[in-house]
Amino acid sequence: MIPGFAPGETDDGTRRVMRRVDGVTIRLGLQIPNFSYGTGVAELFPTVIAQAQEAEAAGFDSVFVMDHFYQLPMLGSPDEPMLEAYTALGALATATERVQLGTLVTGNTYRNPTLLTKAITTLDVISQGRAILGIGTGWFELEHDQLGYEFGTFTDRFNKLDEALQIILPMIKGERPTVSGKYYQVEEAMANPRFRDHIPLMIGGSGEKKTIPLAVRHFDHLNVIAGFDELPAKLDVVKARCDDIGRDPATLETSMLVTVMVDENATADLIPKEMAQRMVVGSAEAIADQLKAKVLDAGVDAVIMNLPTSMQGYQPGHITALGEALTPLVSD
Repeated sequence: MIPGFAPGETDDGTRRVMRRVDGVTIRLGLQIPNFSYGTGVAELFPTVIAQAQEAEAAGFDSVFVMDHFYQLPMLGSPDEPMLEAYTALGALATATERVQLGTLVTGNTYRNPTLLTKAITTLDVISQGRAILGIGTGWFELEHDQLGYEFGTFTDRFNKLDEALQIILPMIKGERPTVSGKYYQVEEAMANPRFRDHIPLMIGGSGEKKTIPLAVRHFDHLNVIAGFDELPAKLDVVKARCDDIGRDPATLETSMLVTVMVDENATADLIPKEMAQRMVVGSAEAIADQLKAKVLDAGVDAVIMNLPTSMQGYQPGHITALGEALTPLVSD
């Protein structure tokens, strides 16, 4: 047995798939950013399941959904379909066997930290140790205004996240924190049942003054929100902040979320200008070559992809082709 790993399902009848149980290992992830498939509501979640199962079969190690209640402006109008993240992930846990499941990323402002801890530990139990807690400050002001969540300044939201982690992290470990803070008050809060004492922690962002130092102090994984050209500089900051506190930079995994369009006839001039630093197009093989050059060769550990579906709907086979092309590049 490899320390820190547990046997998973047999994927081809002979080779055993191993999955982490004490930390996060993300190398190839799929994010599902929208649910506009051109189908009725009855077929909506079966389509989500189909994508997750295709990703699992294709060698992806993780599947993520967004934690939003309205669709984002760059993807569609606010009233387009958007499922609540943790309800959807709980259902996906019963429809998959190997992939890790999480949000990219949870908006801390949307849930009391004790409720979030209960949701993520429950997901970990349902999935038998496959939950990832992705978390961030929250940023979509329209959701906050219309749904009654306090938005405040970025500093407010960041400080609120920092205080929430003082509750969430001990509860995940099985401890019972008491916190009387500016934003939250809890007394011997607990979360039972739990599947394990550490659920992998992911944060999204690239702020050099706040987000990266917070990631270095508390997190297993940093999803770097930056353009391709910015990645080397951001990774230099990660290393410097790790050096500041004596952390081995190799213990903080990194990834980039990239939008991809699988189309052998597509060329770069089809990419919207505002997406030029975060999107690639072409055949699966061409996409793999671009991601190697732009992301992996820059020193980022992992690629998490989303595929636009609002125009064409879900296209079976595209995720499989990407898995076949990219798995050899991200395998240890």
